[in-house]
Formats: sequence, structure tokens, C-alpha cells
Amino acid sequence: MSLLSSTPDSETGPVADDRRVGLLAEITAGLGDAVAATHLIPGKDLWVRVNTADWLTAGRFARDALGCAYFCFLSAIDWLPSPFGKGEDDPTEPPPERSTAIEQGFTGGATRFQLIARTVSLQRHVGITWKVDVPDDLVEVESWVKVYAGADWHERECWEMFGISFAGHPGLRKLYLPGGFEGHPMRKDFPLLARLVKPWPGIVDVEPLPVGADDGGEAE
Repeated sequence: MSLLSSTPDSETGPVADDRRVGLLAEITAGLGDAVAATHLIPGKDLWVRVNTADWLTAGRFARDALGCAYFCFLSAIDWLPSPFGKGEDDPTEPPPERSTAIEQGFTGGATRFQLIARTVSLQRHVGITWKVDVPDDLVEVESWVKVYAGADWHERECWEMFGISFAGHPGLRKLYLPGGFEGHPMRKDFPLLARLVKPWPGIVDVEPLPVGADDGGEAE
């Protein structure tokens, strides 16, 4: 992995980021084999994916060894391509052909679901985006609540919306849905019936651009 790269919006060449490079060295030295993959874009962010069994260890390490006292958020991603297409597709037209391969983002992955958490060191003025694979067969990881109390609400939301369970959580219960609701609406294979019977509102009654507006000319 290269620790130097060009920023996407800059033409000044490679950017040095000693702060994140040093932080990455601490992480790889302290967590060792628990680190599955890393990705660093200097001046932008640092991503660290850890092994599933080491998720709780990573949270403790972030807090105690790296000084990340601030827990920002925890959420999940379902990398499964939606079998229903995109919301902006017109349901009256044949669905376009799309790849069905699961492709994870930075640091890769091996499962359909991944957790993403963000911790920040206020003293260092730097944050870390943590990622972990959620097992396909068990769909469960260890809870971070015993490390970051603020993870409580976020894990409840993931459990309710994605069906991901958190071992050791003090009380997984619904935040949004009725008690008897079945299914997990944020999963890609959950049918959003309103989108299956009518077009996405963003493509309904779209007014055409004024003449000349798309090429920098003045509208007539």
C-alpha cells in the first residue's frame, strides 16, 4: 500500500500525511494480525478493516491506545446489488442489465454485510474509519457498547434495519418499526413496494433545461 497519493481534487502532486502515516504504523504494530487490510489517502482519511473476531479488540485499542475518546457513528453496508434495480429506474420499462457481483469499497471484504464505525482522537485531530466483515451465516459481531456507550443506539438501528445482531449488547429493541414488523428495510433484497409500482419522485415531472443552459450559453 502506498502511503502517498494524489488527492482527487488537487493537481499539486503527492501529499505527505505524517500524522496518519504514523497513526497507521501504531495500528499495525499494536493490532498485528487482527488487521485484515488498510487504506490511506493522505490528507483525506484512513480506513482499517479488522478481522471479525477482533472487532471488540479494535474498539478498545482505538479508545485506550490511540486516544480516540470520541465515538462518531456506527452503521452497516449491504453490498448486495439490489435485485429490484435502482430507485430511479422507471418500473414501466425493462430493467437494465447490471452486475450481480458483490464489490466492497476501500479495504475490500469477504461478506455481504460490513460494519463501519468512526472514532476520533480530539488531541491528535484525526479520525479513523473502522470496518469489519459480518459473517454471512451468523450475521453477528461483538457489541462496542461496553467500550463506547454511544454505540448503543447505532447498534440497535443496525439490528433493526439490517438484521445484524450484536453479542453483548444490553438490550436490542426496535427504534422505528412496529413490534410485529417483519423484515429489515435497509437490506437490498427487502422490497420497497412503493418504488416497485411507481417511478422515483426525482424523475417525475422533470422540467427540461432552458435552451443553451447545458453548454454555458444564455437561456432564451
